[in-house]
Amino acid sequence: MATVAPDMPPAGEGVIPKATPLYRQGPVLRLILVAFLAELAYGVLNISTMPVYLKYDRSFGEGLIGLVFVAFLLSEAIFKGPMGHRADRYGPKLLMTVGPSISVVTSLLTLFVPRTGGTFGEVAAFLALRGLDGLGAAMLWPAAYAFVGETVNDVNRQRAMSALNLCYLVGIAFALPLGGAINDLTGTRAASMILACGLFACVALTVHFFIPSRSVSTEAAPSEGGLADLVRSLRTIPTYLLLAAATFIGIGLPMAIVKLFAYDQFNMSESAFGGLVLPAVLLMACLNGVMTRIGEQVGRARSVHIGMGLCTIGMSLIGLGAITTQLQKPWVLAVGAIPVGIGFLLTIPAWMASVSDIDPTRRGANIGAVMTAQGLGAIIGAPLGGLAYQKLPSVGVHLGLGPAFGRYSPFLGCAACLAFGWILSLRILHDGPRTPTS
Repeated sequence: MATVAPDMPPAGEGVIPKATPLYRQGPVLRLILVAFLAELAYGVLNISTMPVYLKYDRSFGEGLIGLVFVAFLLSEAIFKGPMGHRADRYGPKLLMTVGPSISVVTSLLTLFVPRTGGTFGEVAAFLALRGLDGLGAAMLWPAAYAFVGETVNDVNRQRAMSALNLCYLVGIAFALPLGGAINDLTGTRAASMILACGLFACVALTVHFFIPSRSVSTEAAPSEGGLADLVRSLRTIPTYLLLAAATFIGIGLPMAIVKLFAYDQFNMSESAFGGLVLPAVLLMACLNGVMTRIGEQVGRARSVHIGMGLCTIGMSLIGLGAITTQLQKPWVLAVGAIPVGIGFLLTIPAWMASVSDIDPTRRGANIGAVMTAQGLGAIIGAPLGGLAYQKLPSVGVHLGLGPAFGRYSPFLGCAACLAFGWILSLRILHDGPRTPTS
């Protein structure tokens, strides 16, 4: 199954001339600010704040903390498809305003959940609040990608998707140190919750006042919305959804245990790990523009092929530490991360641009369906990775490979999933006739 040849939107309605650089495209520039603030807010709330708040302020165990996090991921994954359809039907601005507004309320309500020692009512309240956060995220992100897809022309679409990818990287890079610093300065973990609330409010207000409304296309493909719309995407682009799900199962496998791995395998403290992650992610952010230009030169499909191949190679190098002690070194982890990072920068913008091109009348719905598949993949991968990390060290000892076999097994599984996704991408993604870039 091959991609539909890239479309060239008609001039006029919201389409910016192809010769205009992104930094001069007002709507796109403002959306980049929105995306950065939103990713920073979600990073502060879900990664920096919620785990330590639940553990030390609410005395939740790790199992319950993981369950609360899965509630966010599951809600986001389920609703991204339907919300992508709503973005097609009602316009992206409405969704991008309502989504962050939900998290303004849930962030504040979190602080007022009665402390009952981890009873069913308290746990249920956190599950419900994080489920609402997932709904808010599901409103925001498909709408943001759909807004970019319809605002820029075909030549600039991959570059614009790359800019959103850059926001993701930089937002995550700053979320951990920012949330921790606020808590340390104030002496309370509630401070970073309030910070997240303020960031979500900034996102909603920025969208409301500075993002233009897009008129709803009367040519949009008919759709029932909700589950029916997701089923339609399953019928029309099943291999795209399979690729998305399989790849993100792999990404999810080491997601929950990477900090534990650094501590258990290399005796690396949490602060030392954070100190390594921040410059690495910022370096990726600096390379983002260069890799985007390379991706534009080689084409979208080929960018995905090369990028996923590099990710597979890098993760395989790390994962092979499961079976050989020679590769159980910190420097191997660092070396393997280089092709993974470069491959990520090449793959994600080209992948999202390719999905956007499948059917211009269903951009939001298709992007939402693909994001749903990615989210469900991560939900499957994360607990499987944690289970492997917990159970397989004893298997490694029995096989004479040592406990490191279990610690490295999520990375080895990730490499296998990436390899499957890479092979599938070679089959379904093909570049059409080249169009000169601006």
